[in-house]
Amino acid sequence: MSNEETKQKLGELYEQLMKVRSSMLELQKGIEPEPIEDYELNTLEGSRRVSSFFGDHDTLFLIHNMGSHCVYCTLWADGFNGVIDHLQDRAGFVLTNPESPEKQQEFAQSRGWRFPMASVGDSSLAADLGYDLGGGELMPGVTVLKKREDGSIAKVADTPFGPGDAYCAVFNLFDLMPEGSGDWQPKFAY
Repeated sequence: MSNEETKQKLGELYEQLMKVRSSMLELQKGIEPEPIEDYELNTLEGSRRVSSFFGDHDTLFLIHNMGSHCVYCTLWADGFNGVIDHLQDRAGFVLTNPESPEKQQEFAQSRGWRFPMASVGDSSLAADLGYDLGGGELMPGVTVLKKREDGSIAKVADTPFGPGDAYCAVFNLFDLMPEGSGDWQPKFAY
């Protein structure tokens, strides 16, 4: 295949990809909101309800993170830190993991993270939302929550995180390189 044919084929595939993504987003809108409880989470300021993280918004991005031992979760969180002001312009945001608030703060400070964090250690939130694999193993991802007029909370969307997803630019940029992301793995420091 010539260079021009390859570029044309790539353009066609990209167009198909955008159509599939558009179809997925339309389908997503049709999912019935699932009521969830207003879980109590631990923070440095003490116990806080999930509803308190919405701020002035009716939408909340609740990030499921495995903790400071996971370089992949750290990579995603570093990315969110770079766009947190944009995200918080439209929605509340909180990163959750099972670690103590003190350990969260220490790690967040070492990374320069500016977003709110909360510990799910004493709650069933991760399990109830499908992000606890059992045996102390959590899965990373995001749950989008909506606060209803009556103050109740509903899950309206969620998706796991992993290499190549739409939520971490690093792998998508590496994939533009001729060798792709190869066996590259994130590190805590370079």
